[in-house]
Amino acid sequence: MVSASRTERLLNLLIALLNTKYGLRRGELREKVYHDTTSSDVAFGRMFERDKGELRQFGFDVETVTDTGWGSDDPATTRYRIGKESNRLPDVSLSPEECTVLILAAQLWEHAALGSAAVDAVRKLQAAGGLVDAELPTGVQPRIRPAGQAFEDLVAAMHAQHPVRFSYLAGSTGQEQERLVEPWGLGSRFGQWYLVGQDRGRGDKRFFRLSRLTSAVTVLEKKGFTPPAAFNVRAELAALAELPVQSAVVDVEQGRLLGLRKRAQPVSEPAPEPGALDLESGARLPAAGRDRLTVPFRDAETLGEELASYGPRVTVISPPELAGAVRRRLTGAAAFAARPVPDVAFPEAGRAGRTRKRTSEDQLKRMLQLVPFLVHNQGLHISEVAARFGITRKALEDDLRILICSGLPEGYPDDLLDIQWDDDHVFITQDLDLTRPVRFTVDEACALLTGLETLNGLPEIAEGGALESVTLKLMAAAGEEGVKAAALSGPEVAPGNSATLETARTAIRSGAQLHLRYFSPQRDAVSDRDVDPLRLYSLDNTWYLEAYCHSAQGLRNFRLDRIEALEPNGRPAAATAKPADSFPVKLFTPNDDDTVVVVELAPRGTGLADDYYAERTAALPGGGMLAEIRFGSTGWLPMFVAQHGGMVRILQPDALANASREWLAAALAQYEASSDRPID
Repeated sequence: MVSASRTERLLNLLIALLNTKYGLRRGELREKVYHDTTSSDVAFGRMFERDKGELRQFGFDVETVTDTGWGSDDPATTRYRIGKESNRLPDVSLSPEECTVLILAAQLWEHAALGSAAVDAVRKLQAAGGLVDAELPTGVQPRIRPAGQAFEDLVAAMHAQHPVRFSYLAGSTGQEQERLVEPWGLGSRFGQWYLVGQDRGRGDKRFFRLSRLTSAVTVLEKKGFTPPAAFNVRAELAALAELPVQSAVVDVEQGRLLGLRKRAQPVSEPAPEPGALDLESGARLPAAGRDRLTVPFRDAETLGEELASYGPRVTVISPPELAGAVRRRLTGAAAFAARPVPDVAFPEAGRAGRTRKRTSEDQLKRMLQLVPFLVHNQGLHISEVAARFGITRKALEDDLRILICSGLPEGYPDDLLDIQWDDDHVFITQDLDLTRPVRFTVDEACALLTGLETLNGLPEIAEGGALESVTLKLMAAAGEEGVKAAALSGPEVAPGNSATLETARTAIRSGAQLHLRYFSPQRDAVSDRDVDPLRLYSLDNTWYLEAYCHSAQGLRNFRLDRIEALEPNGRPAAATAKPADSFPVKLFTPNDDDTVVVVELAPRGTGLADDYYAERTAALPGGGMLAEIRFGSTGWLPMFVAQHGGMVRILQPDALANASREWLAAALAQYEASSDRPID
């Protein structure tokens, strides 16, 4: 629970420091704001310093004013105040076109690590009256894919300038080692997220792929570092060379894995009996019922994740590092599945979030957005205000009750915040100079500016000048925090097949029905569908078409890169088809006959609860999590477990848990049986 007294104290301290011209001494603050008469001078000093630190995190610089001729270490001669202009967000005036681009940029992060920061930044602009009504592009919404808990921990450490520790699988040696790193920047390149920073153990700058982290990230909060001046992670990653194309040799069940076969080539083999040794290479020929294929790839870990998901349907013959990547994932998944099963119990409230519990800092941050918002939006219905801030009416009323009890120390009634909502419409008549929102935090500046930079990959957004002009305005408003945004760089969002996207978008605009030929990797089959297209959205540069499928008689989401053919069928789309409530659209549409599956997530895999829209979660000792997830098709769940290599296991239903263990055992058996054979 949040301590209302602590929140009120922080708010009163802020108001007192904002509304003093000459500053207040520590003794005055102790008496009039803290009303503290029992703690020692040392204990009070520690509390006061903690509170000043929290205010600085909000963007309020607490100035220290020292009487002439006296030292700053004397509390009796040192006064404190907050300048009224240094901490405020400058006025930002945006055109409707600029607002459109800005909202798209903020919504990029909706379910990713900076989602809450983007929301806070937009609320500040709304509170300052800088946003106007804007129309978003028809049926198109890009998104940044959630990058997991490691990404969130690294962003926090990077902005707070704390070094981090993690275990890492080196691509050059294949060895797992612990690394101590100063996180200078995070960015996406070649479809992967990279950390760029100083490896303290090696005394040099290094690039770390987040997918190669094999442990949770530990933030060393008692240590610090200073990043290089003018560091730009996009420029650093631009110099990173793409890995060369290699060839993998794999044996695949005949008639299976159509998606893999589409990019593979058959290997011509001499014909003796299946499984015999090839005298030239020393490797065994494919067993009966198997085809030998060559598959091009650039990174063994990326292909290894895919091949591990195929379990016993594929065996890696070469190269050894790819076989090792697959075996490591299968071994990790099997070891996790064999661990003792925890008690399965969920709290009545449902989801147990991965983020920290709500604190006084969170509540005060909302209040500081709430006051200027009410000033610029007088008379809104209380339910609408609560909806704008994503809280319940009760939580909003709790906030308002704290606000109306806050004001100048020992002030008169006119020196208190005055907010009325008796008739369910909220009015504020006394704001105590909280009419303008506080400046952007570094997270908020990063969310907006990195989002705007990411939108540059969409030609239709980049054209017209609005993207450039709104970027310049926000850079000016963000100041120093905007410069720090260069430490974060987003992924490419341009679609791989622009023609397919344009066909779908044209059909959405004109209300035309589409016929598509679609490959489903879960079913390992190609099917023909007639669909009513509703909208397009992306996760990084993977684009999806949300549509009403007449074959399935329900909403479905189709990956554009798996659509083999797409064209209008000459019929209009049905007027009854409606899209889901909001972006991002779920990649899975729930139905009454879905299977409810309980999974356990390792600490590194807790982000999967969000990725798969868990309905209930429960924290486990050690940082893991239980999650209850609905799945429409369960046949692919063993693939799901194998792919994530020890980050997830199925607990219930028992039949699915057993099926996944059998799948993993069968997949590992073929490598154990071939471990004594030479690998080409």
